[in-house]
Amino acid sequence: MAASNIFLSKDYLEVLETSAPKNMFCYYIGLFDDTRLVGILLSQFLDLNQLESYGERDRCIKTYIRNFIFKNFASHVLFVGNNMLTGQNAYVFSQDILREKALVTINAATIDLQNQLQSKGKKIHLTSYKDFGEEEIKSFELADYQKHYVFTTQPNMLFSIHETWNSEGDYVNALSKKYRDQYKRARKKILHLEKKKMNLAEIIALEDAIYDLYFHVAKNAPFNTFFLAKNHFRVFKEKLKDKFLFYGYFENGKLIGFNTLIKNGKTLDTYFLGYDDAVQKEKMLYLNMLYDMIGYAINKQYDSIVFGRTALEIKSAVGAKPIKMFGLIEHSNRFVNSKMSIIFPYLEPEMIWKERNPFK
Repeated sequence: MAASNIFLSKDYLEVLETSAPKNMFCYYIGLFDDTRLVGILLSQFLDLNQLESYGERDRCIKTYIRNFIFKNFASHVLFVGNNMLTGQNAYVFSQDILREKALVTINAATIDLQNQLQSKGKKIHLTSYKDFGEEEIKSFELADYQKHYVFTTQPNMLFSIHETWNSEGDYVNALSKKYRDQYKRARKKILHLEKKKMNLAEIIALEDAIYDLYFHVAKNAPFNTFFLAKNHFRVFKEKLKDKFLFYGYFENGKLIGFNTLIKNGKTLDTYFLGYDDAVQKEKMLYLNMLYDMIGYAINKQYDSIVFGRTALEIKSAVGAKPIKMFGLIEHSNRFVNSKMSIIFPYLEPEMIWKERNPFK
């Protein structure tokens, strides 16, 4: 079953078990028809009280309200799905199982997990089912989910590889003049940098520098519910081997940035990255990383790249398209839950951005 999604495979789940963020606890649930395994489910409990900061970039009244709500009314969050990724990575079912029946069972399993956590002194405040497409969210229109508030978050930016592209040059030729000039300008900025595909030994040797670059980017994000463990990239490479790609960018021998990719069938998933902010601006490093990912995907004949839900406008400018994502959320307090439509915009503030079309 899990062969269709690497993020529900044994190797990936071992990554979570070995190097999950310190405030995250993962639970793996099997769905059975008599004695036959017919479904796999991932759930994550996050204790936000363990975070020193939820993110340091935005400082405004909405941010303070959001942080107050999380700290006082929503510090214990149970995700049905994977809060470290974008997309439906919550479950996989056998083809012969009725989806609606499986979702009813998942709801019952989630309630049981909530009770188990409460018995250990961890009362769940918020339960969230995350990252479903427009069609898949309709499957939740069952009696068991009527108390849940249906929400939509920032879109997942998906880059599709055109079937006629055989090289990065084909992609560049498909761009309009404005964006082709942008590509050329960005590429000139990094001519003197060294880009290197790093192996496990090299990742281990530079683990402290890698984490510093990651943490610099992460702490300046608008909102965080976790921070990676320092050994996360090492463990990822150990467990997934060549399915996990780690690229370092060097200037005069010094690591100044990195990005990561995960092979998931015919799709490439972008993962965490890091960079020196001063160099990033001067060298247009982030934009160049996006171009490098696109070039790799084309050369290796992937169908698409999952770029995730950050930096929406710049990803749009290289050709990614927004895919609307939905989820469900429920608060354990009935009164608070009844006001979720009012509260939720503070938990997930709307991001204003302009979609671009870089192609001719």
